[in-house]
Amino acid sequence: MYLIRQKAFILGHLGDIMVEVIGIIKNHMLGSTTQNPKQYVVEVADYDKKKASALIGKNVAWTTVTKKEIAGKVAGVHGNKGALRVVFNRGLPGTAIGTKVKIK
Repeated sequence: MYLIRQKAFILGHLGDIMVEVIGIIKNHMLGSTTQNPKQYVVEVADYDKKKASALIGKNVAWTTVTKKEIAGKVAGVHGNKGALRVVFNRGLPGTAIGTKVKIK
């Protein structure tokens, strides 16, 4: 068992049981002419491509200002630096970019 302290959050890993990981929404999934409003790139600090691939299939929750949760799921790894591609059930507002999500 090891604990990683990062900012004000404590991330715990107990073997294969993951307690909670905090990520930051970086942007929509963008193409040269299209934008996918339900797909976002989420960056998790200190995660490389190998660690991030262990999070595929996990549930993601973004909390609104009114404390409602919008659910999503990690669909895959984005790039070689360990960013995640997350598909939400519905689109998020533009103010969600730069905010935190919980990966459970």
